[in-house]
Amino acid sequence: MLKVVSCVTGRWAVFTGHPGNRLLSVKNLRASGPSCQKSGLRCSPSEIPEMPSCNFSPEEYKGMSKARMIEIRKQNCNPMTMKVTYYKKPVFIHQGYMQYLWDVDGTRYLDMFAGVATVGVGHCHPKVNAAAEKQLKKLWHTTLIYVYPTLHEYCEKLASYFPDPLQVVFLTNSGSEANELAMFMARLYTGNFDIITFRGSYHGGSPMTMGLTSNAAYKYPVANGLGCTNTMCPDVFRGPWGGKHCRDSPVQTTRECSCAQGHCEANEQYIKQLKETLATSVPPRIAAFFAEPIQGVGGAVQYPKNYLKEAYKLVRERGGICIADE
Repeated sequence: MLKVVSCVTGRWAVFTGHPGNRLLSVKNLRASGPSCQKSGLRCSPSEIPEMPSCNFSPEEYKGMSKARMIEIRKQNCNPMTMKVTYYKKPVFIHQGYMQYLWDVDGTRYLDMFAGVATVGVGHCHPKVNAAAEKQLKKLWHTTLIYVYPTLHEYCEKLASYFPDPLQVVFLTNSGSEANELAMFMARLYTGNFDIITFRGSYHGGSPMTMGLTSNAAYKYPVANGLGCTNTMCPDVFRGPWGGKHCRDSPVQTTRECSCAQGHCEANEQYIKQLKETLATSVPPRIAAFFAEPIQGVGGAVQYPKNYLKEAYKLVRERGGICIADE
């Protein structure tokens, strides 16, 4: 029996009942909302496809027990780890290869999410492994204080993908650090202070970036993020406006809408919400507007066509810089 549970406060997962082979799909959904709904999707065992054969054999697991891992997780790991976890029974992962994961019992899973939005080539990809091994045999770590060729080759190649005048790279050690730097630079450059982000966004968990993040699971009752304002996320799937004409994308909402082809009422409504935020919640001049091109923790949200283009124009008219986070 295939069961899909969809919850607006957490994640959904797909598992098959075939022993030894399972589908594992974990997807972030919007982290705000009062209810959890079950999908109407149901399949009989005969309708569930078998996973392809795999010629990779994981190592036999000989580590600590599941009970001991849970005990350590509760006693010694950061409570934040448990706070953002929504499964009732955890998967005890042992090893990964390409698109597959194996748990400590040897059960194989098809991983349809691949980590937390930052692993795009599967697990232990041979080409990635080879490149990492080659580098580790030469040098583990250095810094931009020194002139190391590999770092400069990387910066040059990365900058080559940017349009003019974006030709300068500043390497940081984390997303939170990068976004704090972006906030700092935007405020210094513009001379303005206020920054706008979307509801449901995730831009970091440091004291400054926590103000950019609009997601209850990552919030704490302490002062943070002075000068950050959250506006409505233009979510055409779960938001008040949206329909199947909102995007040219493989990921389409099934909601019907009355919009004529080439005309998106949802885009107009969400832009109107942004205009209201600009008119009522921030000063006439702002420092920046942060947006994930596709919102991750908020539920893989894709915005209406032309939304960011129009939003960027409104922000720049008020002196702000537009920052695309990932």
